[in-house]
Amino acid sequence: MAQYILRRLVQAFFTVFLVVALIFTVVRAIGDPTHLMLPPEATESDRQVLREQMGLDRPLPQQFASFVGELARGDFGNSYRFSKPALEVVTGALGPTLQLTLAALLVALAIGLPLGVASAVWPGGLLDQFGKIFSVFGQAAPPFFFSLIFVKMFSLQFGWFPTGGYGGLSHMALPMFALGWYAAAGIARLTRSSMAAVLHSEYVKFARIKGVPEHVIVLRHALKNALLPVITFVSLQFGVLMGGAVSVEVVFAWPGVGQLILDSINNLDYTVVQAAVTVSAVVFALVNLAVDLLYAVIDPRIHYG
Repeated sequence: MAQYILRRLVQAFFTVFLVVALIFTVVRAIGDPTHLMLPPEATESDRQVLREQMGLDRPLPQQFASFVGELARGDFGNSYRFSKPALEVVTGALGPTLQLTLAALLVALAIGLPLGVASAVWPGGLLDQFGKIFSVFGQAAPPFFFSLIFVKMFSLQFGWFPTGGYGGLSHMALPMFALGWYAAAGIARLTRSSMAAVLHSEYVKFARIKGVPEHVIVLRHALKNALLPVITFVSLQFGVLMGGAVSVEVVFAWPGVGQLILDSINNLDYTVVQAAVTVSAVVFALVNLAVDLLYAVIDPRIHYG
């Protein structure tokens, strides 16, 4: 197990390194931040002096080597816009994003898992038909679409929830449902197919012959074995939801990493964009490692040599 964890950590390190190299190259193709940092009356000589102070006049490989060296010491640089460490800016926005993402995942599991199980247990019934429609519609419409619909209906028309902002459960309700709807549709569809395959397996038939109650077969035997692909899907959805939170955070004015990245791109704040993407990549890699270890807990047949 220790060797497996070490090997996965090395793989995660190289994955994060590639993400860092990619985002470092991309953000420098966006534009020159000195045009935003200096007043309009500044001359080109003034901008050149600022570029030299920031190291932007050096060749790109030298800039990247310097950036990696600082990154190894935990220094992402200072934000051009906020005039404070970029990592501090990102960690301040990471909490609201993780809060929204985890809440959306809980909503997705609370809706998708029971619906998928019910669809597999009673195929062809009303719940199964509803589950199919829900899955198709939920995966066809992006979170941005649901965000606008929810604001129109539940905020502007009925006045049940605020249109945006960061606060208590009333502020989180609409964005977490808008973000979790897509994942719920995928979980329901995958759970149904996985459960249907397990319910037709030989050991389930044998359990029925022995007279084991149906609810015990479904919940204790079938569901446990059907959860492995669902857990994989949920772990991938964690990263998808963190990425999809950008549009939801913009609609609901949620002060998360997505909103921060968008604002930083518009303001050419390189350091914040790099720090935000790097931290998100690290979080995603650690979540995937935790899910892999969870496999062994759920299925004792899995061993990591």
